[in-house]
Amino acid sequence: MREFGELEAAIMDTLWRSDRPLAVRGIRESMDYDRDVAYTTVMTVTNILYHKGLLEREKSGRAWLYWARESREEHTARVMSEVLSGGGDPGTTMRRFVEGFSDEDMAVLGDVLTAVRAQRARAS
Repeated sequence: MREFGELEAAIMDTLWRSDRPLAVRGIRESMDYDRDVAYTTVMTVTNILYHKGLLEREKSGRAWLYWARESREEHTARVMSEVLSGGGDPGTTMRRFVEGFSDEDMAVLGDVLTAVRAQRARAS
């Protein structure tokens, strides 16, 4: 499943890296992208990302300032959840996914599960 096109990904990466909202000009100047892209193209794609619900925006003078609606990690977790729920049997899908983990990934998963269980126990 490919969530973003190349330019969309470059724009999202730029906004995720930024510690503040950016106007289109700032996005274009900060983007890591292989080729030169017109300001109007970046503006159009940024507007599309806003209408897809991935960005927030606020008027600042004549320009819009944009920022990501969710962090990269929140976005990735949401997409993974959507993929799991659409993959037939979630248990089998999750098992197949985890079978590809390295030993280090398995250790991280174990730590995460322990932390989530503890958090849920405190909340109850």
